[in-house]
Amino acid sequence: MKEFESTAVSAPAPPPPQALLERLKDYGQEDAFALWDELSPEERDLLVRDIENLDLPRVDRIIRCSLRSQGLPTPAVEPVPEASVSTVEERTLEERERWWKMGLKAISEGRLAVLLLSGGQGTRLGSSDPKGCFNIGLPSGKSLFQLQAERILCLQRLAAQSVNDGAAGIMPIHWYIMTSPFTDDATRKFFESHKYFGLETDQVTFFQQGTIPCVSKDGRFIMETPYKVAKAPDGNGGVYSALKSSRLLEDMAMRGVRYLDCYGVDNALVRVADPTFVGYFIDKGVAAAAKVVRKAYPQENVGVFVRRGKGGPVSVLEYSEMDSSMACAINQETGRLRFCWSNVCLHMFTLDFLNQVANGLEKDSIYHLAEKKIPSIHGYTMGLKLEQFIFDAFPYAPSTALFEVVREEEFAPVKNANGSNFDTPDSARLLVLRLHTRWVVAAGGFLTHSVPLYATGVEISPLCSYAGENLEAICRGRTFHAPCEISF
Repeated sequence: MKEFESTAVSAPAPPPPQALLERLKDYGQEDAFALWDELSPEERDLLVRDIENLDLPRVDRIIRCSLRSQGLPTPAVEPVPEASVSTVEERTLEERERWWKMGLKAISEGRLAVLLLSGGQGTRLGSSDPKGCFNIGLPSGKSLFQLQAERILCLQRLAAQSVNDGAAGIMPIHWYIMTSPFTDDATRKFFESHKYFGLETDQVTFFQQGTIPCVSKDGRFIMETPYKVAKAPDGNGGVYSALKSSRLLEDMAMRGVRYLDCYGVDNALVRVADPTFVGYFIDKGVAAAAKVVRKAYPQENVGVFVRRGKGGPVSVLEYSEMDSSMACAINQETGRLRFCWSNVCLHMFTLDFLNQVANGLEKDSIYHLAEKKIPSIHGYTMGLKLEQFIFDAFPYAPSTALFEVVREEEFAPVKNANGSNFDTPDSARLLVLRLHTRWVVAAGGFLTHSVPLYATGVEISPLCSYAGENLEAICRGRTFHAPCEISF
């Protein structure tokens, strides 16, 4: 018996599946099977399944196109034409009211859906939960997901009131939420455990962004373990291929959606489906639009909207692509920075355009390469992650409009842990409290406070007011003690 056991152990491993090995050789990736002989039967099965789940022709095309595009000369950039930017100071009250009504009408007719980019974990915030689960410390203790869900509920009520005195019958705003393999399960459970924050369960659709293998500088797969290729999410621009592959673009068309409001989860002041922006977008008749804020100072680490090439398409230039002379250049006519319109991931697209982008990006297959430490069988090794960004869509747009907003009213990023210099939960909480304090005072209310007012304020539930409207009945002549939540 013992003799039989020893011969069984030393029997040679069966070779890798021949057809799969040949396919890997076609793409120069046969090293994925380098440690085959050392794997257990279960591990070999895992490796075969892992490779079979890769769309090898597509992955190879992306790797080759992306590596080849590196170092190619990029067209010279020009500032965005002033005429394509709606600035805060030039907008009249009449325009704002007209756009607001147009937006509410489109919402009431079910023509607008909301697309949330929520694939990231709160790692930099010191949390392994999805970022949207994060509580920034407001008096209410609400998560980012809850604040956004309640803004949608408030808008539905405003849209209903705008068309027929609030009678039932308007289409709910559909909320498409893009997760990643790392956040999908936790996000779904969070929504279930909070009963979808008052939304109907069938007005929320979760879908996952894709992943793509991490590669060495010569384009070879990095192996995370001997039986698993290292992969990373394909960036927030993976939303386009994910919408296409999950057939959600057809789902939107079937629901009668024509416009999509798209934003990132980590903005505590985001005006989800802002009717004024929707109305402006419809009025301009463009394929794509973005809310922008003015750069706070030349060296601020934000991407800016530019025009690539003489009369070329509007696109985003990352701050890492700008030298200091470009960042500091002044427009002599306006006195502003020449490149001043910051991208803050607040976008609007037509559904027709999204179909075009999903096909165009897939065909071009050019991804951004980020050099990162990748977990591998040799410990952490330097390699390349391939990502697309949401703003990669803009060069495909036949027409783009930019809509300036006030930073303090609409942009409170939550990116770094408290104690960092900027974009922390504490800084975002203060921006929310200060804005809502201004709303209370404008509506005739008063504040008392036991700590300095610059360090506190009040929070107004999104269920009471979307953007400071309809607060007189609640606030006029009343005194509130900061910090507190106003929620009735």
